[in-house]
Amino acid sequence: MPEPAFSRRATLRGLGAAGLLAALTGCGVPAAYVAENRRGGPDRSDRERTLTFSNWPLYIDTDDNDEERRPTLEAFTERTGIEVRYSEEVNDNDEFFGKVSPALMNHQDTGHDIVVVSDWMAARFVHLGWAQTLDRARQPNVAAHLDPQLRAPAFDRGRLHTVPWQSGITGIAYNRKALGREIKSVRDLWHPGLAGKVTLFSGLDESFALLMQGNGVDVTRWTESDFHRMCDQVESMVKKRHIRRFTGNDYTSDLSKGDVLACQAYSGDAIQLKADNPDIEFVVPEEGAELWAESMLVPNLARHKANAEALIDHYYAPEVAAELAAAVNYVCPVPAAREVLARSQDKETAALAENPLIFPDEQMRARLAVARDISSAERRSLAARWNAIVGL
Repeated sequence: MPEPAFSRRATLRGLGAAGLLAALTGCGVPAAYVAENRRGGPDRSDRERTLTFSNWPLYIDTDDNDEERRPTLEAFTERTGIEVRYSEEVNDNDEFFGKVSPALMNHQDTGHDIVVVSDWMAARFVHLGWAQTLDRARQPNVAAHLDPQLRAPAFDRGRLHTVPWQSGITGIAYNRKALGREIKSVRDLWHPGLAGKVTLFSGLDESFALLMQGNGVDVTRWTESDFHRMCDQVESMVKKRHIRRFTGNDYTSDLSKGDVLACQAYSGDAIQLKADNPDIEFVVPEEGAELWAESMLVPNLARHKANAEALIDHYYAPEVAAELAAAVNYVCPVPAAREVLARSQDKETAALAENPLIFPDEQMRARLAVARDISSAERRSLAARWNAIVGL
C-alpha cells in the first residue's frame, strides 16, 4: 500500500512560497506571471529520447520481487524507446514549490519534464502561468478516458494544463463498533457524545471543503462568508474541547488505536484501515464530500515536452490505468479501467472493480464535488484565520 495520502496533500505552512511571491509582487518586485507565448522552449524530444518525471513516494506500481522496477514505466519505454528518469522527489507541496519557483520566476528550466502536485498547488502553477498548455492531439487516451467529473476544475477549465495522476475523496472515517452507531453526516461529528474524540485535518486546503459541505455549501462556488461561518463553527468546537486535535497523516494512528472515534479521512487510507480493522468505516456524508486529484503538469521550458505528453497519455490507456489503480488503491481517474480489472482471473484484483473508493458508483458520485480553489487574493487572510484556529 502507498504511504498515507496526507503526506501528498501536505499542510499549508503559513503562507508558504506562494504567499511570499504575492508579498514580493506587492512590494514592487516584477510580477511572476508568465504569458502563454513565453512558457515553451526548444523541445529536444526527437533527438533526446528521455524525460524526467518527479512524483510522490510510493505512488506508482512496483514489481513484487524488485521494488526498484516499475512495470508501467518499463512498458512505456519498451513501446516508445523513451527512457524515464523517475524520482520520488515531491514530499510536500509547498516544499517542492519553493524548490522550483526561483527557476520559474527567472524564466529558467527547472530540470523537470513532468511533476505531480495536489490540485490546489497545481492551481498556483496555472494561475502564475508556470504550466505549459498540453497538446491534446498527442493525447487521444486522455481525451477519450479522463473521468468527466475531473475534466473542468475551476482553476483549469478543460484541463488544458494539468491531467490527474490519481484522485481521492475527503470524507469521514470512524470506528463503528466503538461508537455504537453509524455516521451519516458531517453534522454527526459535532454530536456531544464525540467530545474529545474527533480530529480534523490541520491543512487549510485539505479540510475546508468537507466542513463547508456540512453546512450545505456548494463548494464549487463557495464565498468568503461561507468560509468564515465554517471557521466560527470550528472555533466554537475548539473552545469546547470537542476537537481532540488537528492532524497530519497521523490521524490513521489515532483512529487505529482508539484515541479518536471519528475523523476527517482520505478514501485511499480507508482501504488499508479497514483491512487492518474491519470495524473502521469510511463514509461519504449525505451532504457531500470533496473529490480531489493530484495532477501531472509540464513546467515552463521543459526540455522534453512531447515525450512528457506521450507518457501522460500512456497512463490513460485503460489497461495501464488499471495496473496503476490495483497498485495504489486511490480513485482511478480512468473509469474504463474498471472493466479491465473486472476481467482479471485473480479474485482480489477483480474485486477492486467493485470497490466504490476506487471506482465510485453513481450514487456516490452524485454526492461528490470538486471544490473551487482558494485564489491568491483570498489566501493571505483566509490562511491567517484558519492557522490561528489550528495553532499553526
